[in-house]
Parts: sequence; C-alpha cells; structure tokens
Amino acid sequence: MSAPTSPPTEPSPGSHYQPSLGVVLVILVLFVGGAFVMLRSPGAATSPSVTTTTVRPRVHTTTTKLPSRASVRVQVANSTSVTGLAGNYSQKLTTLGWDVLPALNAAHVAATIIYFKPGFRWAALEIAAQIKISQSAAQPLGHLVPVPNAAGDDIVVVLGPDAAIIG
Repeated sequence: MSAPTSPPTEPSPGSHYQPSLGVVLVILVLFVGGAFVMLRSPGAATSPSVTTTTVRPRVHTTTTKLPSRASVRVQVANSTSVTGLAGNYSQKLTTLGWDVLPALNAAHVAATIIYFKPGFRWAALEIAAQIKISQSAAQPLGHLVPVPNAAGDDIVVVLGPDAAIIG
C-alpha cells in the first residue's frame, strides 16, 4: 500500500519573488546616488538664467582651396659659384613636401628670384619664407624663361648670392 498523497496545490496569483535586504539596499543607494548626481549637474540649475544673443550680419566669403605642395612643380637653379647650392635647396624643399625637379645652373643674378606662374603666388611666398628669402623676391614668371625647359614649371627659384650666404 502506498501512502496517501496530498493533492497538488495551485500557486496563488502574483509574484512570489522577494529580493533580499542587501539587494534592496544596493538599489536604494544607486537610486539616491543617481538622483544626487543629476541634481548637482550644471544643466539641472533651477535658477533662471539670462541669455544674451548678438546677431551679426552674415558676411559672404569665398575660399579657394589651394593645391597641395606635392602638386606644385618647383625648379631650383644655382646662379652662384657655390657648388651644390641648388641641390641643397632642392633637397630641403623636397623634405618640406614640394615636387622638386632636378637642380640646374642658371645665368648669374644679383639676388635670389622666385618666379611663379599665375595662381602660384601663394607657393612662391611660402617657399620664400621656407628658404629665408625676402617676400619681395617673388615675381610673376610671365613669358620669361629663366632656365631651359622651365615652361612647365609652376615655380622657378634662381638662387643668387644672398642664398649662398643664408644657405
């Protein structure tokens, strides 16, 4: 004979889960801490603030994107008696990112001249600053041919005696 079994009881409706006291305390601490942080943040200020807005007229400016140094063809020519001067300057400009052609010799000039094609004045001025030559050395190339085969060059630097001193 078997022992009588009690009939299964049906669970009462609702949840029977009750978190432990530790879990309740952690939730409470997190809630209070979060509320404290939110109330202390600058965005939660309850005092009225005054905002002043200045309306400025919109000025339309046009900006032209200049080509990169690497796309500017630069020819450096030596018009001094200092051997290797154009090569030294060519190497310096190459390390600064310019597309420098092989160094050449040129007819004697009294001072360094940096010739530029239309649209490349910015590059001539930048190169003048980099090689420590006066900005006034930059001149339009026009129809001049200061060195052989310079027709395709954007910048032609003809180094004079002042470059030999600075070089």
